[in-house]
Amino acid sequence: MRACGKEIRTDGRFFRLARLSAEGFEFWEDPEAAREDIRLAGADAFTFLERLPYTSPRYDYLMEWDNVAALPVSTFDHWWSTQIDGKTRNMVRRAEKKGVVVREVSFDDELARGIWEIYNECPVRQGRPFQHFGKTLESVRKMSATFLDKSFFLGAFVDGRLIGFMKLTIDDARSQAAVMHIISMIQHRDKSPTNALVAYAVRSCEQRSAPFIVYSHFAYGNKQRDSLSDFKESNGFKRIDLPRYYVPLTLKGEIALRFGLHHQLSEHLPESLVAPLRQIRNRWYDRKHRESVKSNCAFNRPS
Repeated sequence: MRACGKEIRTDGRFFRLARLSAEGFEFWEDPEAAREDIRLAGADAFTFLERLPYTSPRYDYLMEWDNVAALPVSTFDHWWSTQIDGKTRNMVRRAEKKGVVVREVSFDDELARGIWEIYNECPVRQGRPFQHFGKTLESVRKMSATFLDKSFFLGAFVDGRLIGFMKLTIDDARSQAAVMHIISMIQHRDKSPTNALVAYAVRSCEQRSAPFIVYSHFAYGNKQRDSLSDFKESNGFKRIDLPRYYVPLTLKGEIALRFGLHHQLSEHLPESLVAPLRQIRNRWYDRKHRESVKSNCAFNRPS
């Protein structure tokens, strides 16, 4: 469904909470103008995240703090000398020494096939099933072709073969370039292609005068630090807190927001309880797919 020309999605059954389908890549220019359209779509309330650089509340709606992982961009030299440490610089150098070549690439059939091969390399990533594993080439092409008018792609290549890619989408106000996806082949992780992609992204965003690169959230609820947050921090991303607003549209929405029903059950549980459960889940998935993990998922691609 759409509101003010933007796609929205609605979650929940008893209490229906709406948000932008492409939240983090699109933003409301006038949330009040969207209010009636969203109500007519059957939502009880809607939520939206403030955009950078607005870190202070601008609206009188119910507000809670959310966060993003953002890399302020000025110049590549500043990022290289000030925003990252020696270990990360060495990883970028390692990528170059091992033959990784990064460049901007056009979205075409060749890139779509390369992305499809990366997605279908391994069924498990970061201790959980990888959501894009097993998708058809056509579904990957369609999924990757969103927002082409305001996105650009970076490819990391070894001997002409795509081993990693990054898609960045610039918002309408040109206030940020958001990472829609960044991923590299596990079998080539010794070459640090993902670090090389971030380094090239800094150059590209400097050329485009994009003041921030945003890589989703820095922290997710009460979740403790993990390898992804460590990667973000080592590459210069910082946690920036932003207002998240909640706007009731019905009486049911007002009651639900008042009693905190807009939060999932897991968000109410202490991290000391959730973290061990997460570890058990990760071990189960690792055991389930250990044969593919042991073989480093090499050449594990559908025919």
